[in-house]
Amino acid sequence: MKILDIRTGFLSIPMKKPFKTALRTVDKIENIVVVIKTDTDSVGYGDAAPTAVITGDTVQSIQGAISHIRQHLIGQEIQNLELVCQIIRTAIVGNTSAKAALDMAVYDLWGKLHHAPLFRLLGGFRNELITDYTISIDTPEKMAAESLEMVGKGFSILKTKVGGNIQTDIQRLKAIRNAVGPDIKIRVDANQGWRPKEAVYALQQLQVEGVHLELMEQPVNRKDFIGMQFICKHSHTPVFADESAFSPEDVQQLIQMKAADGINIKLMKCGGIHEALKITALIETAGLKGMVGSMMEGPIGVTAITHLAMAKSVISSFDLDAPLFLKENPFSGGIRYTDSKVQLTDLPGLGVYNIEAHLQY
Repeated sequence: MKILDIRTGFLSIPMKKPFKTALRTVDKIENIVVVIKTDTDSVGYGDAAPTAVITGDTVQSIQGAISHIRQHLIGQEIQNLELVCQIIRTAIVGNTSAKAALDMAVYDLWGKLHHAPLFRLLGGFRNELITDYTISIDTPEKMAAESLEMVGKGFSILKTKVGGNIQTDIQRLKAIRNAVGPDIKIRVDANQGWRPKEAVYALQQLQVEGVHLELMEQPVNRKDFIGMQFICKHSHTPVFADESAFSPEDVQQLIQMKAADGINIKLMKCGGIHEALKITALIETAGLKGMVGSMMEGPIGVTAITHLAMAKSVISSFDLDAPLFLKENPFSGGIRYTDSKVQLTDLPGLGVYNIEAHLQY
């Protein structure tokens, strides 16, 4: 199966309501979709989310990087997966979102080449999983009300966005816990919005108030590995690195410094499934916990990371709710939801189809 051409299209889908974090507010997803044509009937698909405040990638930079890498991929054989992924990784420095989109499309074709869903080829550990639901940052009252609503819809794990005023954040988490009761798991994500001592103080205060948290994600600035180390040392709550963990090299440093109890793996950060597999091997060897999430990429990207999550036992926390925020999913196949339960089809590759008709070229 040889690569003959690579095209990109633009996809825009409005969200049901704005999604707010300490870093940004999003009211629609705007993704670049990669379409790889081959010398067979098989076509590979991937997508990239421009998240300038996190990865530094914009629509224009993603398109430019894909155009640059494209010239190195034309004529390559999908069966030579390691070589193709090496070309994507080394053809240009940085530009992880563009690399992730191309990587997804290649792995989609690799699954189709072997007539199997990707998660089976990568390990096939599970057939379904339970995702959390993310509560956008807002007033304590509004966050508590939304949390209670989502629990009523079958979600037993909530990921709450905080970051900013530490006292307000504590009130947000107290309000949510009081609303949903003691049995619902609460994860807190500060998106780099706290300082190390603030994070430890918040955890201590919440513990006194009886607000148990399952985990805390990226409390401090992504470059503050020493701050992450400090929080891990002084916290009974597991601390997960997100923005601090872009690459396998980042993860290796976090492990060596004992600066994280777990890693949130996102394809837009690391550059795709090939690099994500290196991260899963590192954290499994080190005894850390794995989590997967997304950066508001569309159904293709979330489907791709779900295949990884289904394949690997070390990944035990799942933040795969992004498509639930969209007003529509124009594609067929791929990720499927029954309340909080997530499943994939048994179609080969990523299993997503009916795509090109919905793209702007």
